[in-house]
Amino acid sequence: MVEDSVIKNILQNIKDKLIVIGIDGLSRSGKTTYVKAAGKILREYNVEYVCLHMDDFIETRSKRYDTGFVEWEEYYYLQWDVEKLRESLFEKLRVSSLLTLPYYDEEKDIQVWRNLQLPSCGVILIEGVFLQRKEWRNFFDTLIYLECERQVRFSRESISTQTKINKFENRYWKAEEHYLRNMHPVRNADFVISS
Repeated sequence: MVEDSVIKNILQNIKDKLIVIGIDGLSRSGKTTYVKAAGKILREYNVEYVCLHMDDFIETRSKRYDTGFVEWEEYYYLQWDVEKLRESLFEKLRVSSLLTLPYYDEEKDIQVWRNLQLPSCGVILIEGVFLQRKEWRNFFDTLIYLECERQVRFSRESISTQTKINKFENRYWKAEEHYLRNMHPVRNADFVISS
């Protein structure tokens, strides 16, 4: 799925710099697969990199479920503490070599602050849904959007997950529609790749 031309184009601009690349796309669009393949290419070119998955920084269940907001708003606005991540992650990408970030421990349903060392030059890959929200958009040098139709993405869910159609209709798909309608990720991405 990784198009060599996209990654090679980005690599031409590194030259002793730190480049922040966002891999945006809706749920099950292939973001994790893409960053794994991109990482392989970066290793082949001896480019130092780190990869951050936004799902590692979600909030505890009490902050994102049964909050009084409708389900899609919980997912879009409360799944991540957007402002906290802007301050602890995005604003510090270029000014600090060591980040302290709130990683989510699913088993204990808590966030645990851990350190992450950043390279002084190379690539920071950040993958996740809703990366082009206005609070985060300007922190990326390059944004790649993985475009994939809903039915294809839904078919990639496990059979047991597919039985929870109400959750998709009320929580995920409405939030995705809000994002597409208001943030225009396809139009605003630097590269759009069909996945």
